[in-house]
Amino acid sequence: MADEATGMRLYDTRTRAERPVEPGPDGTVRIYVCGPTVYGPIHVGNARPFVVFSLMKRFLTHRGHRVVLVSNLTDVNDKIYAAAAREGVPSADLAERYSREYREDTDRLGLGRPDHEPTVTGSLPAILALIAQLVERDLAYPAGGDVYFRVDRFPGYGRLSGRRLEDMISGEPGEAKEHPLDFALWKGRKEGEDTWWDSPWGPGRPGWHIECSAMAEQTLGLDFEIHGGGIDLVFPHHENEIAQTEGAHGHRMAKLWVHNEMLELGGKMSKSEGNIVLLREALDRWSPEAVVMFFVRSHHRSKLPFGDKAMDEASRMCARVRNAARALDRAASAPGTEIDPGLASALVAARTAFVDALDDDFGTPGALAAVFEVVAAINRAVDGPARPTLEQIHATRMQFAEMLHILGLGTLAADAADPVPDEVRRLVAERDAARGRRDFTLADGLRARIQEHGWDVRDTPEGAQVTPL
Repeated sequence: MADEATGMRLYDTRTRAERPVEPGPDGTVRIYVCGPTVYGPIHVGNARPFVVFSLMKRFLTHRGHRVVLVSNLTDVNDKIYAAAAREGVPSADLAERYSREYREDTDRLGLGRPDHEPTVTGSLPAILALIAQLVERDLAYPAGGDVYFRVDRFPGYGRLSGRRLEDMISGEPGEAKEHPLDFALWKGRKEGEDTWWDSPWGPGRPGWHIECSAMAEQTLGLDFEIHGGGIDLVFPHHENEIAQTEGAHGHRMAKLWVHNEMLELGGKMSKSEGNIVLLREALDRWSPEAVVMFFVRSHHRSKLPFGDKAMDEASRMCARVRNAARALDRAASAPGTEIDPGLASALVAARTAFVDALDDDFGTPGALAAVFEVVAAINRAVDGPARPTLEQIHATRMQFAEMLHILGLGTLAADAADPVPDEVRRLVAERDAARGRRDFTLADGLRARIQEHGWDVRDTPEGAQVTPL
């Protein structure tokens, strides 16, 4: 049953159950999402959390809620130092360049920006204050220029990932650690590291995990509604975030922990494995709409195989949606005089199914299926013996466009009236003339040439109409 506050339920990794999304005391839904480490151009997999949580914000906003979305950028990191050394540039310059490219690439998706995009370098006072608080509470200790978190003093450690402390293996080196599982909050400066800050524990820079704890608290406060990110961050990153924030304050960090699954391209897509496709390459080869369509056709908690076949199918799905919007525009030029009851009932049913699907763990595949029910109803209505009235056509188009906007596909309706290229218009005119002379062999040849340009031609009572393939 839908929660009365937002109507939406999401699977919570911490409790392993669907739970209602309940706004905060001021009515706001606050979302924090872990963003990328900027040591190179982002790949398609990096874009999945950006798309998922941007669209989640859109849907909740559509439902009438105020939503604040925060996604950070990690601009100080071992990987950044290594990449800068390979390129022979200062690490700060490399991080600034790839931060800019990340924003440019994700801007092309057309989903807008998060409300806040904090960086590590812009959040040092908050990070230092949180480390000091953990040291004061004896949950952290300085050692050889580093500062480590005492994992065995936080009773809830492992609850998010479902791991027992005695079964965990440390993945973080450190000779001065008291316990193998302790992790770094502050890392003393090492030779060759050209980005560093002074601190009460010596020169250095933050550890990876403390950054998000500090940035989330600084932008959203404590006990915010949703913490999101990729499933690969559950352990140790998000587990450590919980330990740091809740250890320092004795208060819950976030109400819900929501994770998207990984993309697969011969295994998990990652820069370190080298099996990646850059987001910009996918946008150039297909289109922003096709990339978004690729994401929303699968549930965010499902593994998602990426490849030419999947992207080509996403492109075809975009074309079907765009053609339905164009069909409505054509019908508006020669409307009927009666309401089409089939179109009306299909639209009502589809809108209900659309909202229900997104309320149920943000089920974008179900929402997309509802969109294609509208596509089918539009095609039946405009190809039938009597077209809908102009008022019904306009109302259908508006509601169709609204559904598409929520899924990040609004441009498929907005650009429905894009002009046909002049060369295609010329070929269509020649084909009309050939058909008028009953030279169907020439007409078929001209149709093939039109298709080579990426368009199809249909013969209707109102004349030839062209649509993109």
